[in-house]
Amino acid sequence: MEKLYSALNVQVANWSVLYTKLHRYHWFVKGPLFFTLHEKFEELYNESAGVVDEVAERLLAIGGEPVATMKEYLSIATIEETKGETNANEMVASLITDYKHLKAELKELAELAEQNENDVINDLAVGLLVKLDTHIWMLNAYLGE
Repeated sequence: MEKLYSALNVQVANWSVLYTKLHRYHWFVKGPLFFTLHEKFEELYNESAGVVDEVAERLLAIGGEPVATMKEYLSIATIEETKGETNANEMVASLITDYKHLKAELKELAELAEQNENDVINDLAVGLLVKLDTHIWMLNAYLGE
């Protein structure tokens, strides 16, 4: 069960870091597609906040304790806070990298949940995989890939 707690906490940390990164992008994006990306980044950081809450509450429901400080997030997150992205394409490319990374970890979480016979966490991970596939596709389309 400890492995499941740990894997869920990594997700809490990663989605918290992603929330902050997306907020940064929302504030600092510039260029001809400002309005489109400004709105999209807001949509994505709101989604990230919801994921943090859902995963943390699921962790509490099974007897775990979610990490809940920036220091803890940064100490266990497996995605980077920022690489100093300054233009829209860099921001979008960074998000694609992060979403692919999260996708790999969520596949592992789904398998771990299955091994622990926890259908709810498995469903949560698989549902997030569907969202990430869509985000990766759309962001790649933005970059013309």
